[in-house]
Amino acid sequence: MGLRQLVDKIKPNFEKGGKLHAFRSVFGGFETFLFVPNHTSKSGSNIHDCFDSKRMMIMVCLALVPALLFGMYNVGYQHFAAAGMLASATFMQVFGYGFLAVLPKIIVSYLVGLGIEFTVAQWKGEEIHEGFLVSGLIIPMIVPVGTPLWIIAVATAFAVIFAKEIYGGTGMNIFNVALVTRAFIFFAYPSVISGDAVWVADQAIFGLGADIDGYTAATALGVAATSGAAPAWDMNMVWGLIPGSIGETSVVAIGLGALILLGSGIASWKTMLSVFVGGGLMAWVFNQCGSADNAVAMMPWYQHLALGGFCFGAVFMATDPVTSCRTECGKYIYGFLIGVVAIVIRVLNPGYPEGMMLAILLMNLFAPLIDYYVYQSNISKRAKRAANSK
Repeated sequence: MGLRQLVDKIKPNFEKGGKLHAFRSVFGGFETFLFVPNHTSKSGSNIHDCFDSKRMMIMVCLALVPALLFGMYNVGYQHFAAAGMLASATFMQVFGYGFLAVLPKIIVSYLVGLGIEFTVAQWKGEEIHEGFLVSGLIIPMIVPVGTPLWIIAVATAFAVIFAKEIYGGTGMNIFNVALVTRAFIFFAYPSVISGDAVWVADQAIFGLGADIDGYTAATALGVAATSGAAPAWDMNMVWGLIPGSIGETSVVAIGLGALILLGSGIASWKTMLSVFVGGGLMAWVFNQCGSADNAVAMMPWYQHLALGGFCFGAVFMATDPVTSCRTECGKYIYGFLIGVVAIVIRVLNPGYPEGMMLAILLMNLFAPLIDYYVYQSNISKRAKRAANSK
């Protein structure tokens, strides 16, 4: 019996009057995840296309895979390097360690987030939305490997409830859910996400690696903010073999994800490009006008774009279609301001040298206002043209 036949056979149990009717939302979610729905909208003007939002979310998850796989390898690389075992370690040992360190975080993120979404959908008697397919994968990629699982669970629950469900669920949230999770961790448990030791896994896992005592490894931005000396340029800043959040270190891997998003038409190149232009321009301005005593201000513009979560945020979170601008002109403004604000926060706030998280969350708040003024500007121009044509 094929999968489609099996689903059709058990489906009556979940429909109205079936013995499992109470779980119809859960069944519907799994069915539409596996197969394109065979029904269309019954009212309103709609574009009927097999490329629905679930397929779009799956494409975004595929775009995240290069950064995720490299992040797993880098976790193992940093651990074995800290333990002095890198020279004798094989590729599979390094990657296997990182895989075992990251996998529990992915599982916890999905169990908590999807658990809440399934519960809310059942309670409301609505369809299960697919938005958390992406958020659940991004969350473990934007936190340090040393983040405890229980903190990821608490932060994910907070974000899903207060940044998503309370607004009405997928498509209604104002702020990026994954970034709200990271912000919750940063403000509620700052030592977990800003300390030196959290960037490198310090314990053996199932016999792989070794227990490391007292090892610290600050990020390049952290070193610049605290030591007063800008880090020397290193190609590992591009390849990603440096301490940092799990999925944010490799510019190359993130670039592969960007090509997938742009090639499939899911992400806006206008938003993505504008983030880099705004960040590069603001970094150049600080290079010219900033204090020589501020190491972060003196970092070259290209180094700013390569370090921290700048590339990851520009590619995967600034382009979030729900929380970003919808108008074409607004996308340029929105992305440009994200890049500018991120660099301003980095340079002027030594206590938080990252900047990208707060920049995107701040512009999430202003995205509707930007769209509003773009719409009003277009309306005014059309009214003037209509008046002049009379």
